[in-house]
Amino acid sequence: MPRQLSAARGLGDRIFRVQLTASGVTVLAIMAAVGLFLLLRAGQALRTRGVWDFLTTAEWQPDVHRFGIAAVLTGTLLIAAVAVTISVPLALGTALFISDIAPRPLRRTLVSMVDLMAAVPSVVYGLWGLFFLQQHVIGLSRWLSDWFGWIPFLHVDGTQPGEPLASQSVYTASTFVAGIVVALMVAPIQCSVMREVFAQAPAGEREGAYALGATRWGMIRSVVLPYGMGGIIGGTMLGLGRALGETIAVYLIISPVFNIQPHILQTGSNSVSSLIALHYGDASTFGMSALMAAGLALFLLTLAVNFTASSIVARSRSGAQSEA
Repeated sequence: MPRQLSAARGLGDRIFRVQLTASGVTVLAIMAAVGLFLLLRAGQALRTRGVWDFLTTAEWQPDVHRFGIAAVLTGTLLIAAVAVTISVPLALGTALFISDIAPRPLRRTLVSMVDLMAAVPSVVYGLWGLFFLQQHVIGLSRWLSDWFGWIPFLHVDGTQPGEPLASQSVYTASTFVAGIVVALMVAPIQCSVMREVFAQAPAGEREGAYALGATRWGMIRSVVLPYGMGGIIGGTMLGLGRALGETIAVYLIISPVFNIQPHILQTGSNSVSSLIALHYGDASTFGMSALMAAGLALFLLTLAVNFTASSIVARSRSGAQSEA
């Protein structure tokens, strides 16, 4: 019969365990308190409108009891989708370059630059996107619309392919512009997470891949990427969570519309967070309850994204094995 082994925990270990448990419980309690607060404040609006009508109505007129988040929720998801589509390849390539290709002196400089980008306030990104990026991305938006306008979400109403005199105003304040700005905001966070995981790939497996004749890309493909899959997924979902809740940058760039607008290159978009920022100052008591209901929907959406990411990361092979 095998002997049961047990290790006696010292005082320091017990204190550390209690502190970790208390920290976890505190975080969960704060999240539950935030959700309960939003639910209580949103109760009046949800009882008046009904949950289904609230989710399927596009217009926003809470004072006459006609309001819903169908339009703003669609805009939120589209902006986040554009941001993640742009930011993930950028963050992944930068993380791989820093961890496996860049010389060591340059590596420290690049890490500092990426971390500095993550610390820039969102209002700075918003102003940059409004006054600089927007006017320089119109050409790209027009080209995408001319050549790929047959794809529904890249179509722009009121324009014809190759029309030289088409107004540029139809391409401004769009989901595409807001998505690019948000992508540049979330890419440093994603890059930092991915870089830290890639750097922990076992040196023995890297050297083994080289010993078997693998090129640098072969080593990255067979060792670093499988090992860092959890970091890639976790960084992506962390960036997606921030993209869903970004407020100031999106608020400065978009032209708010309250209809479902699936064309990402066309002017006019909206998001839940910018809706709250736009109407918070002049909202009536009932309007404030409606805004809290919108905030509750965003809160639940972010929780769903984070729980999904945790589930995927827990089932990934990151840190366990590689293909080398």
